[in-house]
Amino acid sequence: MYGSISRWRIKEGKEEEFKQLMTELSGDRPPGSRALNVYRSDADPREHWVAGVWESREAYASNSARPETTGNYQRLRDLMESDPEWHDGEVVVSY
Repeated sequence: MYGSISRWRIKEGKEEEFKQLMTELSGDRPPGSRALNVYRSDADPREHWVAGVWESREAYASNSARPETTGNYQRLRDLMESDPEWHDGEVVVSY
């Protein structure tokens, strides 16, 4: 399995719109996607961590190349203060 963890900072006043859009997009589960979790920080409610798990690195890369993914990302990016901080890697333990 392969995954990505990213840190997103949502613009002031856009938190509810972000939550609604993430809920809307959850219906479009891409091939190879195993899990997606979105965490909101206790210390700063505008900071979110997004953790996605894929069946393989190839499935992750294939999803990144989908035009739908690019469009969905741009809609989300418009709600963020800056580009996300990404950390990708192999999943070595999961339960």
